[in-house]
Order: sequence, then structure tokens, then C-alpha cells
Amino acid sequence: MNDENSPSTPPPPAESSQGPGGPPPPPPGGPGAGGAPPPPAGGAVSPNRGLMLVLSYLWILALIPYLTEQEDAEVKWHARHGLVLLIAEVILGLGFFILGFVPAVGCIVTILSIVVWFGIVVIHVICLVKALNGERFLIPYVSQYADQIS
Repeated sequence: MNDENSPSTPPPPAESSQGPGGPPPPPPGGPGAGGAPPPPAGGAVSPNRGLMLVLSYLWILALIPYLTEQEDAEVKWHARHGLVLLIAEVILGLGFFILGFVPAVGCIVTILSIVVWFGIVVIHVICLVKALNGERFLIPYVSQYADQIS
């Protein structure tokens, strides 16, 4: 009873030309150690790029890659965006601080500030993950100012 609708057995797996003891396949992620993103098309790559990308989004520590990594354009881009994000957070913090003293809205501002600060931490985590994956994350109303920093 060989029917067209009956399930057929799958073909056996193909043997590798190098046999079972051959070298393992290359790791995903292309060139670079540990699947690091490939370097950008123009400019040098920092030997400690991963660390500098992480520091770029850790608030005031963004000054370290901004001041020390002059050759790596990708690290410089992320450091500028981290600094602009820091400045926006300071402005928001001052606004919440001042509005917190207004008797009628103090409690609402306190609750709102907790929600906003949680959102800011989420933005930092997204930026960190994207940076380490070789991508860029543009923050609306904030990232446009980063290009003005040289």
C-alpha cells in the first residue's frame, strides 16, 4: 500500500566529505573574535571596542570613550549618543525635582518620575545591546543633537 498521501521516510543525513572527525564548522558572526561585528568601512578599530561601547551608555562614564577613542568612529558615535542621552536625563531630572516641590502636583510628579526613570534604564539597555551587536539605535528627539557634537 504505497499511497501518495502516506508519509515517506526522510532520506538519511549526508556524510561530510571530511568524515566524522573533521574540523568543526566556523562560528556564526563572521570575522572577528567572539562573533564581534565587523569593523566599519573607514577608520581604525579599537582593541577594547566592547568595553568602550558599554561605557558609552553608562551615564557619566560615556566621557571615557568619548575622550580616549579618537580613531574608532563607531565607538565615538555611541559615546556622543550616550552623552546626549545623559544631558537629556539631567534636564528631565531637574524638571522633576523642581515640579516635585509644587504642592498640587508633587505626588503625581513623583509617580511619573519613577515611570520615566524605568523607561530611561530600558533605553540604556536597548542601546547597549544594539551597540554590542554592531547596530545603532536612534532615540527620537535626542539623537539629532548627537551629530552636532564633534
